[in-house]
Amino acid sequence: MPANSTPPATKKKGRRARLVVIVLVLALVAGVGYGAYWGVSTVRASLPQTTGTITMPGLDGRVEVKRDSYGVPQIYANTDRDLFRAQGYVQAQDRFWEMDVRRHMTSGRLSEMFGKGQVETDEFLRTLGWRQVAQEEYDSKLSDETKKNLQSYADGVNDYLEGRDGKDISVEYAALKFTNDYKPAKWTPVDSVAWLKAMAWDLRSNMQDEIDRSLLTSRMDEKQIEDLYPSYPYDRNKPIVSEGAVDPLAEEYDPKAEPGDVSANGTGTGTGTGTGTGTGTGTGIDTGTGTGAGGGAVTDGLESQLDSLSATLDEIPALLGPSGSGIGSNSWVVSGQYTTTGSPLLANDPHLAPQLPSVWYQMGLHCRSSTKDCQYDVAGYTFAGMPGVIIGHNKDIAWGMTNLGADVTDLYLEKVNGDTYQYGNEQKKFTTRQETIKIAGAKSQTITVRSTEHGPVVSDRDAELRRVGDKAPVNNAAPDRGEGYAVSLQWTALEPGKSMDAVFQLNKAKNFAEFRRAAQSFEVPSQNLIYADAKGNIGYQAPGRIPIRAKGDGSVPAPGWDPSYRWEDYIPFDELPYEENPKRGYIVTANQAVIDKDDYPYALTEDWGYGARSERINDLIKSKIKDGGKISTDDMRTMQTDNRSEIATQLMPYLLKIDVADPAIREAQKLLEGWDYTQEPDSAAAAYFNAVWRNVLKLAFGNKLPKEMRVEGECLSVRPADSTGPADDLAELVRECGRRSEDSAQPDGGDRWFEITRKILKDEDNEWWQSPKTRTEKATDTRDELLLRALTDARWELTAKLGKDVSTWSWGRLHQLNLENQTLGTEGPGIVKTLLNRGPWNLGGGEAAVNATGWNAASGYDVMWVPSMRMVVNVGDWDKSRWINLTGASGHAYSPNYTDQTEKWAKGELIDWSFSSRAVEESTGDTLTLAP
Repeated sequence: MPANSTPPATKKKGRRARLVVIVLVLALVAGVGYGAYWGVSTVRASLPQTTGTITMPGLDGRVEVKRDSYGVPQIYANTDRDLFRAQGYVQAQDRFWEMDVRRHMTSGRLSEMFGKGQVETDEFLRTLGWRQVAQEEYDSKLSDETKKNLQSYADGVNDYLEGRDGKDISVEYAALKFTNDYKPAKWTPVDSVAWLKAMAWDLRSNMQDEIDRSLLTSRMDEKQIEDLYPSYPYDRNKPIVSEGAVDPLAEEYDPKAEPGDVSANGTGTGTGTGTGTGTGTGTGIDTGTGTGAGGGAVTDGLESQLDSLSATLDEIPALLGPSGSGIGSNSWVVSGQYTTTGSPLLANDPHLAPQLPSVWYQMGLHCRSSTKDCQYDVAGYTFAGMPGVIIGHNKDIAWGMTNLGADVTDLYLEKVNGDTYQYGNEQKKFTTRQETIKIAGAKSQTITVRSTEHGPVVSDRDAELRRVGDKAPVNNAAPDRGEGYAVSLQWTALEPGKSMDAVFQLNKAKNFAEFRRAAQSFEVPSQNLIYADAKGNIGYQAPGRIPIRAKGDGSVPAPGWDPSYRWEDYIPFDELPYEENPKRGYIVTANQAVIDKDDYPYALTEDWGYGARSERINDLIKSKIKDGGKISTDDMRTMQTDNRSEIATQLMPYLLKIDVADPAIREAQKLLEGWDYTQEPDSAAAAYFNAVWRNVLKLAFGNKLPKEMRVEGECLSVRPADSTGPADDLAELVRECGRRSEDSAQPDGGDRWFEITRKILKDEDNEWWQSPKTRTEKATDTRDELLLRALTDARWELTAKLGKDVSTWSWGRLHQLNLENQTLGTEGPGIVKTLLNRGPWNLGGGEAAVNATGWNAASGYDVMWVPSMRMVVNVGDWDKSRWINLTGASGHAYSPNYTDQTEKWAKGELIDWSFSSRAVEESTGDTLTLAP
């Protein structure tokens, strides 16, 4: 599921994740003590009313909003119209600034709020056209009921805005007023629909891998690139679905069918890396229609342009966070035959970037009576800015989500000739539209957006990208490159769909059949949906609009001029994998492969997560239920906080065998003796092991990657890509500095890197263990030499960070969570940061652990993504369910509910989740009545 982090460190670190950067004028903090007085008084003035009665003309009847001590609202109404109107009002009370910034981002209008610094971002977002697609969905795709609910929600938001100045809504507006005379506009239904486009962008799967595989050809041959993208280990890490197959006669997926070998449908053999047959050396991108890639390695021109595209992607604000091989989510469901309750238990914890406030907003939506005019009784996690519940349960069923990871994006090289582009034997005219960008404090700018058969031309938004492909490695069958190729993007989310319908259908579903019908509308983004119901059934459904490619596998940019690389169709929903009450009695989804590719006729992706988390969860479940054991609600919680490092289980035996002569290094190595691989916050062994792992990655892989993939600001002396000199000739070296943002640099240390390392561990002379000498270090030729160097480098790295005494080391001191407000909290006067930001917290867990407090090994140890919420649903006995949010319900910094759940979250605790009217009444602290 659903991955905005702004981890504390260098200037670049938060660029991709933060929504905006605002430098407040000095007037904000001018005068002795005035800044503090201004901040406290203003923030407190904007806290919402949570008791008494508020008149809202237009309501059908009285609505009650009951908040517990954590500020979590439960809304009671007599009509759907009132229910969603109240939801809009209440979410605006707590989170409108967040909602407003998000809608400006999704519509490419950040410059209206924050000035010319956001113009380039707006240009790219306008080129993608999220808002335009959302409008088309609302106009032509969504059901009448969905439109009514969206309008009711918008009416509620606008009820809240009516008569309020910015300072009455949030302190951020009061601060913004010093630099921009901005006033929030009314909310519209399309503002809510566009949110799904941002969600899809953050979960778009392998676009970065597509770029990276191309960049790697500048320094690596075909075999080396294959080493860095190993095949999924189906034999060791089981896919989600292990029973069933597509019935070729019925053209439906049958969960009871026997899996067997199948022929891939539409996977093709086109794009990919392969030995070139034309001029040049090394490998290239097969972008032609002939027998190979004629250009050899990626040339300086294409390398530069792909790097530029990667940098552009880094600049786009991510509402959910960075993407990478270690990021994902966990969900699993266990049948009642294996639980202490006798009913299913369902757990979910999406791994997203830490942000303040949390991306999630807990809420209950309850009809006092079930009628044709009032159909909902549902609770769970919502997105502020969207009606309905995204993850949660109603009185009949529960559901959870993780990101399926299907490959739904392709980059195409386009041969441009004036106002046309080549497609087959034709010269087609671009589709164009004009976009005017309003800029606070400056004149508006107008851009022209061009689109091809495949999608928008993303290279138009960058001076370097306009020269993409000027030296692209293509064979002689490709068209004359002229002044170069443009780059367009084909992406499922740029076609209007019905995902908003799915939200309301899920909220009302009463059984597995209705759950699957709802899933059919959940087209973008593709999610793994797990299910349980009060009658004891469990299930899984893979939904989504997933393309069938006529040729190619989507792993590298494709030749846009060749129609054989088109998307032929989408996988029919009836043929997507699902399970109902599988024999094993449980279902685990943690971004691993959905189904063995030999058992399924369609290509879903080449870039799954590698299954480290899913297999650990499977093992935990199996160990608990063996010999008749049962799983309790607390067992599910304990599994969610499992800190075991899977790469440690592989690497540790080799590290402990290294003969270490230096007493200081040996002192650190001894920390690992007897360590049980758990990454607790107070563990010195976990701190040292993770430092060793980081240095192993750096020496074996990171220092060999092209600069476009290494972290910005880290410089190395390397041989030129075209060098033929001896490996140990230091005179041949040139200085190259990394160019990638810290949250997307490689090697990130995710479970893809686990698999890469696992495959070479027994081969002590593998070429990856070779590390060149530097002016201070000897070269390494074998595994043990490199491991010794990593043990040494890690010792001195942690000495600098944590001190000389290893007994004082702890993983939590290295691995810290800081929560930063995603706008004013990222940069600006210190008093504003102090007012809005919170932390640090010392955390356990780690990369690709079940307790996935992720960090990027290329850049450091700071927490970059987290279990953004955790829930354990006690199906049927709903009031015994438990949940937690990363922060709190409120987006107001001086609210007691700003970060009141964070401490419990950090400790792995859950809080009570009331659902029945009786339980809600018992937990209610404040009651607000909305009256017509």
